[in-house]
Amino acid sequence: MSFPWAKHYEPKAPVMRWIDEKLPLPRLVYNAVGAGYPVPRNLNYMWNFGVLAGFALVLQIVTGVILAMHYAPNATVAFDSVEHIMRDVNWGWMLRYAHANGASFFFVVIYLHIFRGFFYSSYKAPREMVWLLGVVLFLLLMATAFMGYVLPWGQMSFWGAKVITGLFSAIPLIGEPLQIWLLGGYAPDNAALNRFFSLHFLLPFVIAGVVILHIWALHIPGSSNPTGVEVKSESDTVPFHPYYTAKDGFGLGVFLIIYAALTFFQPNALGHPDNYIPANPLSTPAHIVPEWYFWPFYAILRAFTADLFFLPAKLLGVLAMFAAILVWFFLPWLDKSPVRSGHYRPLFRKFFWFGLIPAMAVLFWCGGAPAEEPYVMLSQIATAYYFLHFLVILPIVSAFERPEPLPFSITEAVLGSDKKAVLGENTTPAT
Repeated sequence: MSFPWAKHYEPKAPVMRWIDEKLPLPRLVYNAVGAGYPVPRNLNYMWNFGVLAGFALVLQIVTGVILAMHYAPNATVAFDSVEHIMRDVNWGWMLRYAHANGASFFFVVIYLHIFRGFFYSSYKAPREMVWLLGVVLFLLLMATAFMGYVLPWGQMSFWGAKVITGLFSAIPLIGEPLQIWLLGGYAPDNAALNRFFSLHFLLPFVIAGVVILHIWALHIPGSSNPTGVEVKSESDTVPFHPYYTAKDGFGLGVFLIIYAALTFFQPNALGHPDNYIPANPLSTPAHIVPEWYFWPFYAILRAFTADLFFLPAKLLGVLAMFAAILVWFFLPWLDKSPVRSGHYRPLFRKFFWFGLIPAMAVLFWCGGAPAEEPYVMLSQIATAYYFLHFLVILPIVSAFERPEPLPFSITEAVLGSDKKAVLGENTTPAT
């Protein structure tokens, strides 16, 4: 984002001037997250989750690299290597718990980040590319998390891998060969574990690269804001540093307090006890369930229990599960409302808070529940509404809704309708 009033980096020290001339990295940082990056002055704490997601990614990469030094991706010793990390490696227990719970916290902030985007229509022009890259990041994150869940090689790891990779067999003609190719055999074993470990180690660095593109795409149009009104003057913005570094620092402090409390006092609260049992291909768990952050999509998968014409129920479930995320790619064109913020869209707001949010809550609940009634029926209802919301309700509401009046500018939304304040004029009386 290039504003004429944006400050430019001018190093004072000779060493910094020399570095900036040869490799303008200080200038890049200054313009990306420093005083050289003006942002809307009305951002609330819902805009903290992007920074928190970046911190969570760094945390996962650092702890993951150290854990990889002690992990053995071999089906005969993988479970024992995890126990070795927990019992024999200095601070291994803390690193393992930090990594496992870090994945859950990563998904917490990502889900909040996405639903903030839904409510404030962050996918609308001119930020379509920011949104599309964000959806790509979410898909990469899910793939990385699934492969990481397999690595402890406990009962839930093994059977989760068998169930999820078994979904590919539902694809006509190429499904079964594709499943065998993914696993390197007919069932999860040494080949599958090696492949999943390699990809789990590699994908976070791919995610980091896409994050750079995501931030780069964001800096071209600039950050959105709770009003959805674009920046009109210098008075609408403040430098990212120190205003939002301080605000993000507070959010990071709250994040770390909750994260540390869970990691040190309830480290297994979000895991499954069956994963402390070594993988046994001859003993199927009574209830196979993925990690909690996959539950809504797992519920959508299981919501299809009957064939439709020539399409088997399993294939319908797989298609619906992937479509539940792929539909997000089309939101910039499904939502045609000229107003971005849900604060000024009364009808959209009702469907969001009393339709989409309850539907997602039901899918989360049913995804972790047994595949029996009433959970299957509730999953079917919630799945139907989920797709109805994005494919039918959102386009209709955006076409016929009468939005509330928008403020003239971001400054007016913050300081009121005082003309001099809005225009950034000096309101101090002369003496």
